[in-house]
Amino acid sequence: MSQELQTIIDLIRYGASRFNAAGLTFGHSYDNALDEATQLTLHALHLPHDLPPAYGNARITEAEKEDVLALFLRRIEERIPAAYLCGETWFAGLSFKSDARALVPRSPIAELIESGFEPWLGGREVRRALDLCTGSGCIAIAMAHHNPDWHVDGADVSDMALQLARENEQRLHVRNVRFVQSDLFAGLQGEHYDLIVSNPPYVTNDETDTLPREYSYEPELGLRAGDDGLDIVLRILRDAPLHLTDDGLLICEVGEAEEALARLLPELPLMWVEFKVGQMGVFVVERHDLVAQHARIRQLADLRAPAAAKAAVPAADEESSASLF
Repeated sequence: MSQELQTIIDLIRYGASRFNAAGLTFGHSYDNALDEATQLTLHALHLPHDLPPAYGNARITEAEKEDVLALFLRRIEERIPAAYLCGETWFAGLSFKSDARALVPRSPIAELIESGFEPWLGGREVRRALDLCTGSGCIAIAMAHHNPDWHVDGADVSDMALQLARENEQRLHVRNVRFVQSDLFAGLQGEHYDLIVSNPPYVTNDETDTLPREYSYEPELGLRAGDDGLDIVLRILRDAPLHLTDDGLLICEVGEAEEALARLLPELPLMWVEFKVGQMGVFVVERHDLVAQHARIRQLADLRAPAAAKAAVPAADEESSASLF
């Protein structure tokens, strides 16, 4: 078999066939076997991810073939996501270091970043932006890269994730981003932003318990979010107005928890983003609408986890909340 694989295209086709036959699960950056086989092949051959198609018929050495097939075997036998095997993934046109300290970057918010968040910003000025639950730092760094005049904060509760985020900051040489350890807004007292973007945990308990093996390599902290996937999102909705400027905007990804959120808060005017591939569970909401519905949002958030909800709002912010709402 090995003797019959002579070119880059041969290896990619073979890898895709083997991945499909093995019943692998895709969804970490790429959603199909062919793209993952391409990623692993080019990585093993030390070639760029955007290699021109003309090189597909380039012949490979036996040593190179062994390196590629070894990666294929690990992907099949260990079910490790391709991004972790390569240690790299692409997001919003940028190459990020990726490992098990944070989820593999894959949010559709990348499309919003590349489009300048229009038409949602409506031309409003953004001076300060926040990426809440930043993980690898991909959203914060991409916002900072594409908007060099913005001051961007990235916040996360995980020390390990923040270490990776800072490594990506150095990797991509961005100068207008800052990373802060914070359990949601708890460590951001007194900070205000024109735009808050978040891709928080939103996978239900049942779904988390039955995820394919590929997801077991990612930190569960970035996935699990209660019986309906909204335990974290409700806290964000509750506390975001305290950290948004008067005409500030919140953009948040909730994935398949979209329907549950709409049922819980039918009066909250959430605008659901249509991406190139359709709707993907990302909403946009104005600060003034969050303020108008604050009593109901706070009731729901506090009922989920009273102790955590109390801890998330410092005393000074509780006083501000009382006067603001």
